[in-house]
Amino acid sequence: MEFFCYHRDRPGSLPLREELGEEHWSYMDRYAAGLIARGPTFADDGETPSGSVHIVDLPDPAAARAFAHDEPNHQAGVYRDVLLRRWRNMLGRTMWDFPGGRTGSDRCLVLGLGPDRPADLPALPDDRDELIAFGPLLSDDGTAWLGTAVLLRAPDPETARAVLSPDRYADIEVHDWEFGGRR
Repeated sequence: MEFFCYHRDRPGSLPLREELGEEHWSYMDRYAAGLIARGPTFADDGETPSGSVHIVDLPDPAAARAFAHDEPNHQAGVYRDVLLRRWRNMLGRTMWDFPGGRTGSDRCLVLGLGPDRPADLPALPDDRDELIAFGPLLSDDGTAWLGTAVLLRAPDPETARAVLSPDRYADIEVHDWEFGGRR
């Protein structure tokens, strides 16, 4: 089962995040075989970390909760909250398979949070060349659509936001994001 995990940083937690860097990386190394995508998001200044994205294949929702909550930064209080949802890999690849490569400052996380009414799963956009990861956010049992998570290359936040149709979502968030993992 695939899961989308987005830890949002607590304001002022950068020194603690930096102190725990190796512990975080070592923890993630244990899950390397199941990682579909990973990497930090950034505040408006483009430099200060604001969160951490992990899309990972795990056996079940209990394993996903353990993954999210046992993470060293989460345990130490770096993160203020975590969004954890089942996810479906609509591209069938990992971020390492993205033909656009790992580098570039034009990468974004787009989160479309679902409306209060049931909706059909989102269709893949016609232009898929800039998509790094794309899939629906689902309930634990995988039956209810709750939103959509997209990692993509885009020249600006407005272009990134446009990958999701605004009439389908209660809210759409756009965050600067970059490829994560050991270099």
